[in-house]
Amino acid sequence: MNSSRQTLWSKDFIIVSGINFLINLVFYLLIVIIGEYAVEQFHASTSVAGLVTGIFIIGSLIGRLFTGRFIESIGRRKTLFIGLFFFILTTILYLISSNIGIMLTTRLLHGVAAGIVGTATGTIAAQIIPAARKAEGIGYFSMSTTLATAIGPFIGLFMTQHTTFQLIFIFSVILGIISFITSLFVYVPAVKVTANQHSETKEKGFKLSNFIEPNAVPIAIITLIIAFCYSSVLSFIKFYANEINLVSAASFFFLVYSIAVLFSRPFTGRLMDTKGANYIMYPGFIILAGGMMLLSTVHTGYMLLMAGALIGLGFGNMQSSTQAIAVKLTPVHRMGLATSTFFIALDAGLGFGPYILGFIIPLTGYRPLYIILGLAVLISTVLYYFLHGKKEYTLQADVKSIA
Repeated sequence: MNSSRQTLWSKDFIIVSGINFLINLVFYLLIVIIGEYAVEQFHASTSVAGLVTGIFIIGSLIGRLFTGRFIESIGRRKTLFIGLFFFILTTILYLISSNIGIMLTTRLLHGVAAGIVGTATGTIAAQIIPAARKAEGIGYFSMSTTLATAIGPFIGLFMTQHTTFQLIFIFSVILGIISFITSLFVYVPAVKVTANQHSETKEKGFKLSNFIEPNAVPIAIITLIIAFCYSSVLSFIKFYANEINLVSAASFFFLVYSIAVLFSRPFTGRLMDTKGANYIMYPGFIILAGGMMLLSTVHTGYMLLMAGALIGLGFGNMQSSTQAIAVKLTPVHRMGLATSTFFIALDAGLGFGPYILGFIIPLTGYRPLYIILGLAVLISTVLYYFLHGKKEYTLQADVKSIA
């Protein structure tokens, strides 16, 4: 059978993508309301409310770091079960958090659980996707997160206007339970490894390569940089829109971003599988930089939404492409570590970016900031060439010679 016609949309792929969507949906619907809840319920200051919002990312990083280390020895399917069970328990904690200290602990542990589940679903998805359709499949899988980023905040804000915070938390628990039940129907094929590879996954003691996949580090560095730049949009677009009087248009910004990603991912994934990552990454750098530059000059709502579309085409497709690169460069028995390494870089860029940029914005303002970050994206093109781009040409040549 022709490998290019191997089934992508299998039952297991659909279930794992659905679980990933629901877990991210909970994350994004809570992230837009949890700061307000901390202020109303516990009279938290603005800075503490920000900590309540952001500490989830720290927990996620912790969860991904240790899951990448132990997922192969525990088992990928079992790790998913453990993560989802822990996710349900920590979501229930929102209902009984009686002070700000417990709420902070809850957010941290909830982040750890989400990190475990996210690493497990990403690893399983990468495993069950046919090798010849790896980039296309990861692109579709990543769309489950993209959908969650668009739908989650809408549900969260809608529910705060029509119901109570307690019902929002109960709804989140229900989504976690649905995810756990559906995970029982996932079949994860056993990974064939040699005796040496098996002993490697059981190796004890601290060793950096037990927590980080070296093959994935170069592309993870690129992921960290572009995620850092994109975090300026994710976290400050509303503040920027207030400053330039485009609040109404800004409410549609991430909807346009998501549409651009959803419509382009099927084509870019196939292109990467057939032509190689450079055909996506180099245009992606230029498009993302162009979107940032346009964002710095917007004066109308249409320009703002056009910037959103360009940023979606650029960052949205580069995100799935860098994940596919990390997985493709890694032996199958270390796929969990590669997935973890990628997401650690992504979460670090998105999580710590706003904190660092918060010190720069008072010095530059928003328009100059987006120009600077646009230039940073362009400069990253050179870094990408030396870290992976030139290697990609060799990899594609090897693929063609085998074919």
